[in-house]
Amino acid sequence: MATHGKEAAVPRKKLTGKKRAVDTDQSQSRTDHVHRRAPPRPPGGLPRQRLRACARQRPAAGAAAGLVAALAAAATEERPGGAGRAPVGLCVLCGLPAAGKSTLARALRRRLPQRPGWACALLTYDELIPPEAFGPSEPGADPAGPSPLLPRWKRSRRELLQCLERFLRALVTGGPLSAPATATQPAWERFLACCRGQGLLSSAEGRAGAGRYWAHAATPRPLYLILDDNFYYQSMRYEVYQLARKYSLSFCQLFLECPLECCLQRNRLRSHPLPDQTIYLMARKIEMPDLKKNAWEQNSLILKSFDCTSEDDEQIISLLATALENPVKQNEENTEQKEADRAICAASTVHQADRTCRRIISQTMRDAKDKNILPSEMKSLAEELNKLKAEFLEDLRQGNNLKNQICIQNEYSDPATSVTSSFQHEATNIVNKYILK
Repeated sequence: MATHGKEAAVPRKKLTGKKRAVDTDQSQSRTDHVHRRAPPRPPGGLPRQRLRACARQRPAAGAAAGLVAALAAAATEERPGGAGRAPVGLCVLCGLPAAGKSTLARALRRRLPQRPGWACALLTYDELIPPEAFGPSEPGADPAGPSPLLPRWKRSRRELLQCLERFLRALVTGGPLSAPATATQPAWERFLACCRGQGLLSSAEGRAGAGRYWAHAATPRPLYLILDDNFYYQSMRYEVYQLARKYSLSFCQLFLECPLECCLQRNRLRSHPLPDQTIYLMARKIEMPDLKKNAWEQNSLILKSFDCTSEDDEQIISLLATALENPVKQNEENTEQKEADRAICAASTVHQADRTCRRIISQTMRDAKDKNILPSEMKSLAEELNKLKAEFLEDLRQGNNLKNQICIQNEYSDPATSVTSSFQHEATNIVNKYILK
């Protein structure tokens, strides 16, 4: 199906009406455009993505082929302790909606078993997270009351990550697969169905415990799990890296860089397109891999999804093979405690800001009632204020102070105080809008 203008033809991706939980403020749109069509894709090949940047020198085509052959031989060797487990890798696909991630994921699913001879399975977040997780607040919730600890879309992502960890644990240890204690039954069932459909589970027939499953690769070949999502924050990708480190697995990233206008045009052709504003705002917030700053992002390729060269098949296979040959070591970094301390500190700051913002909302609602605002408008006002609060707290969690541009920052202002001060300012603007109607 051809897209608008001169954009490359992209197959439609079936969506479920899912909306990303990003800011709803107006952002400056980008004006990048696509200026040429992609030449025809070779039969059975990957969608050709143009390599833009890579911090490490990748092996040439011949070296990549040798590395793949070495991995194939190593997969048949008995591991120390009699485990005999083939290498397992986690590959994160990230980029804006409609950048071409799912097209690339499906191509990898077809391609990897053919040439390198690896097993490959897809974990597509659009299919594993229900669309209602990205909808409005849960029914019956008090708009002006305290918000839940995590929005539904975040809880769904956390549950999916917990399900993936249980699968990896069972795969590494050879033990039975058990549901996470904190994941909901529907989330677990969706994950099991995804794994069963790709041959990653064996049933309990012939084993003790009816209804139990064991995680396994269909063959002793190396296995790659491709995680297909936007992963627009580095913190989202780092959670996957932590799983790789915990179980000594391989980890790599493929970031698809696509002009904003191209993504918008492709998205509009979908059967269930996202609002343009959602993509604009995600483009403002998205964080590309920082290969200089983050050692854990070294195995990353930044690809252009609207252009093509004949070298990209080899570049991608080379990246995947290099990552398999160099799994993340559990003691590779000494920053685990540092990360934990940072997370605890951030959680405390967010909690403090959340409490203050809720007090501001309560006081603002009382002031609005005193101004004789209509009950129907009071409900809309409460929803706007809670939505604004969620956006401010998300920026604070991610270390982004985008909202604080209206405040003069200085070295003596702590993040929570800056956020709540800025929140008070914008909350006042919102309520004035209702008063002056």
